[in-house]
Amino acid sequence: MRTQGLLDVQLGLKIHTLVVKSGFDYDVYVKTSLLCLYAHCGYLGHAHKVFDEIPEKNIVSWTAIISGYIGVGQYREAIDMFRMLVEMGLSPDGFTIVRVLFACTQLGDLRSGEWIDGYMTEIGMGRNVFVATSLVDMYAKCGNMEKARCVFDGIVEKDIVTWSTMIQTYALNGFPKEALDLFFQMQRENLKPDCYAMVGVLSACARLGALELGDWASGMMDRSEFLSNPVLGTALIDMYAKCGSMAQAWEVFRGMKEKDRVVWNAIISGLAMNGHVKAVFGLFGQIEKTRIQPDGNTFIGLLCGCTHAGLFDDGRQYFNSMNRVFSLTPTIEHYGCMVDLLGRAGLLDESHQLIKSMPMEANSIFWGALLSGCRLHRDTALAEYILKKLIELEPWNSGNYVLLSNIYSTSRRWDEAAKLRSSMNAKRMKKIPGCSWIEVDGVVHEFLVGDKSHPLSEKIYAKLDELAKELKAAGYVPSTDFVLFDIEEEEKEHFLGCHSEKLAIAFGLISTSPKDVIRVVKNLRVCGDCHEAIKLISNITGREIIVRDNNRFHSFIDSSCSCRDYW
Repeated sequence: MRTQGLLDVQLGLKIHTLVVKSGFDYDVYVKTSLLCLYAHCGYLGHAHKVFDEIPEKNIVSWTAIISGYIGVGQYREAIDMFRMLVEMGLSPDGFTIVRVLFACTQLGDLRSGEWIDGYMTEIGMGRNVFVATSLVDMYAKCGNMEKARCVFDGIVEKDIVTWSTMIQTYALNGFPKEALDLFFQMQRENLKPDCYAMVGVLSACARLGALELGDWASGMMDRSEFLSNPVLGTALIDMYAKCGSMAQAWEVFRGMKEKDRVVWNAIISGLAMNGHVKAVFGLFGQIEKTRIQPDGNTFIGLLCGCTHAGLFDDGRQYFNSMNRVFSLTPTIEHYGCMVDLLGRAGLLDESHQLIKSMPMEANSIFWGALLSGCRLHRDTALAEYILKKLIELEPWNSGNYVLLSNIYSTSRRWDEAAKLRSSMNAKRMKKIPGCSWIEVDGVVHEFLVGDKSHPLSEKIYAKLDELAKELKAAGYVPSTDFVLFDIEEEEKEHFLGCHSEKLAIAFGLISTSPKDVIRVVKNLRVCGDCHEAIKLISNITGREIIVRDNNRFHSFIDSSCSCRDYW
C-alpha cells in the first residue's frame, strides 16, 4: 500500500506542477482534488499546505483534510479540524459527521461525541441511519450504553448494520442478556443475522455459558460460512470453549479452511482455560512449524495454561522465550500471567519481586493476582500489604475492604476492623453480589446468593435440604475456614449453604435428566466451601458438574475436580 501511495503521490506532484503552470492553482475544485489525493496517500504535510492555500474552503475540502488525519491515526487533530469547520459557520454533511464520530470512538472521547450529537440537534440536522449507527457505536464504545440504546430506539428504520452494532456492543460491554434479548427482537422483525450480529450473539452465549442457545443461533447460518470465515469460526470456537465443550470447539477448529493466527489463538486459549495444557503445548509446536508467527495473545494462552496446571518452570521458559526467540516484548498482560503463575505456585516473594522490577507500574490486576496466591497459601501478612495497595488503587471496590477487615478480625485487631467497616458504611459501599447462570432448554436462569425469586424456588431449596442431609451423611461439614478470603464474617455458615452456584446446581438437578451435564457460570471465584461441597454432590448424584468461575473451569466428577484444588 505504501509503495502504491508513493507512486500515486509522485504522479500527484507532477499533476500539481502542471496545475500551477497552467494557472489553475487558484481553482477551488482543482485544489480540493489535489488535497484529496495527498490526504488519501497519507501525505498530510502536502495536504495541509494545499488546504491552507484554498481561499474559499468548502465542506468537501474540510472533509478531505479531516479524513486525511483520521487515515494516519491523528484523531485528535481530526476532531480539532471539525471544531474549526463548525466555527467557520459551515454545515457538515452526514459523511463528515460519521468520520469525526469514528475519531471520537477511537479516542474514547465521549465529551466530544456528546458535543457533536448536541450540535446536530441544535442545527436541526436529521440523523440518517448511517449517522445514527455511528452515534450508537460511539456511545457504546465510550461506555455510555444508556445513551447508545436511546439513540438506537429512536431510529425508525433500522438496517442489519444498526441491529448488529447494538447487539455487538451489548455483548462486548458485559450485557449478554440484553444482547440476546435484542437478537430475539431482531428475529421478530424477520431480519437474518449477518456475520457481526452472529459474533455478538455467540459472544453473549459464551459469557453466559449458554451452550444450547449458542448451538441454536449458529444453526441459523450454514456451517460452511463458519468454516470459511475466520471471524465467525473464531467466535464459534470461543463460544464452545467458554461453555466447556472443547470437543465441539476442536471439531470447528479442525474443519476451518483457513486457520489464521487469531483462529490458532482461540483454540489455544480455549484449551488452556479448560485445563488441557498438554494439548496447548502440542498446538504451539504445530504453530512453530507453520509460517504463522505467534503473537502476544498466543503467549497469554500458553502462560494461562501453565498457570492452571501449576507449571511454573514451563511458564518461565515461555515467558523468557518471547523476547529471546520470537522478538516479542512482554506486555502488562504477560507480566500479570507470570505474577499469577508464581503466586499460585507458592513463590510469593518471587512474584512480589517481579511486580517491583517490571518495566511498567503495577495496576490492581497484578496485586489481585498476587492476592490469589496469598489466598491459596494462606499468607495473611502479605495479603494485608496487598489489600492496602488495592484500596489505594480501587477505593470504590468493597471486596478489598471486606477481606482486609476479615484479616484484622482474625488477628483480633478489632478496632482496626471496626474502623474499616465504618469507613465502608460511610461511603455506602456494597459488596458485588455473587451471581450464577445456568441454561436449561435454551433458557438462561440467573441466581443470586440466598435468592428466592425463582418460580421453582421452593423445590430448589427442598433439593438443597435433601443434598445437605446426604452431604452430612458423607462426612461433609460446612467449613468457615474459607471465610477469611471469601466472604463477609456475618455471612459465614448461613450463606455458605445457599451461594448462587449451589442454587443453580440444585435447579439443574431438578430440571434436567440424570445423564445431562450440569453447566454453571459464576461471576466471582467459587469459594472453598462450595468447591468441596460440589465435589461430593457430583459423587452423590452421579452427575458431571461443570462450573466456570471468573478464574477457570472446574469439571466435577466422582468427588474430584479437574483443577485438582488449584484455582
